Amino acid sequence: MQKKLNFLHEKMDITRDLLLLLLIGGLYSLGIFLSNTFVNIYLWKQSGDYITIAMYNLGIVLFQPATFILAGKMAKKVDRVIVLRLGVIFLSLFFLSVLIIGENASTFNFMLGSLLGIGYGFYWLAFNVLTFEITEPETRDFFNGFLGVLQSFGGMIGPILAGTIIAKLPENLGYTTIFAISFALFILAVASSFFLARRRAEGSFHFRRILEERHHNRNWKRILHAHLAQGLREGIFLFVISIWVYVVTQSEFALGTFNLFLSGLSLVFYFVATKFIKPHLRKKAILTGALILYFSIFVILFNISYLHLLFYAVLIGIAYPIINVPYASMTYDVIGKGWRAKDLRVEYIVVRELFMNVGRVISIVVFLISVSLFPADRAIPVLLIIFGTGHLFVYLFVKDIYLTSPGKKEVLVKDQMTDEKNR
Repeated sequence: MQKKLNFLHEKMDITRDLLLLLLIGGLYSLGIFLSNTFVNIYLWKQSGDYITIAMYNLGIVLFQPATFILAGKMAKKVDRVIVLRLGVIFLSLFFLSVLIIGENASTFNFMLGSLLGIGYGFYWLAFNVLTFEITEPETRDFFNGFLGVLQSFGGMIGPILAGTIIAKLPENLGYTTIFAISFALFILAVASSFFLARRRAEGSFHFRRILEERHHNRNWKRILHAHLAQGLREGIFLFVISIWVYVVTQSEFALGTFNLFLSGLSLVFYFVATKFIKPHLRKKAILTGALILYFSIFVILFNISYLHLLFYAVLIGIAYPIINVPYASMTYDVIGKGWRAKDLRVEYIVVRELFMNVGRVISIVVFLISVSLFPADRAIPVLLIIFGTGHLFVYLFVKDIYLTSPGKKEVLVKDQMTDEKNR
């Protein structure tokens, strides 16, 4: 029986597995932020065009959901911790491939993106399912908040450390060094996973059934649409901003400083969000964060300077924790109250990730078409304004989700009972 800890005098039982999962998430975040931040720059310096970068990112978002489905099937047959280790192994292979290919990396951009997408798929399927199993409703805000703190810490230390190493060492040696450090951190994450209790789901993989569940469960339909909207924003924002920072400054160290500002603010506000955003404030927090996130775009649209980019980093560093802590907790709560959630939790996670990555694919494909037809400096600002509304639509979808409200609970339960009879 796992030893339970009382944390910060609150009535929460923090298990050893929960702490181990936080450790693994922290090691992963540091490893990814240390190296992956600069892969887009590495490819940009070789090619100098947005299409190469977009194709690399398209490979990621195409193979990630495909791997999620495969990983979901595996998670029903083997220990999910093994699926987690597979993800780390493929991520390690990705960085090794970048090192081996070296100056020809931009030529193999789609292949490299595909390899990274496979690693992400295995890792995040296992991590999300383990999160759902190890946390309870009363510990989810703590877990998501503290994980956000660790991710922000990794986002602070990783890029600025990598930028400093690249600036101080000859270019190839600098990149080799940071990739080697990331590899070591992934090995530590794998080692930590051996201390997690074995977890294996039984039964068949009912992916299609949970995909169709959105027609029966209104809350599930709304949270899926929210993740689609989230993906629409993330698709191009994941790489355009970092490229802009590098183009403006021509410095990896400046990009590291940008991420230091971003993650430093996030670190503080994840603590704040975890402490003050209670379940009844979740929707208001998501709306507040979404508004800050959207209007921050206009800081950099008309005058792209490094100072404006740093101010943008400050704003999104505040906005993301305010959104992510309640949004992640609400998502897991919706899944937890879903039809046969205990038996089909893997399928719920897979379908959720599928919707988010569909949004990312749409965003990147539209980006590729746009920069092929129009000059990039004219097309990109318009795309940022359009896809930047993603989290505003997230709020519009989640605002009608009711899980515990007395005024709506009875109606939802009645609807779900009627749905069950009709199935």
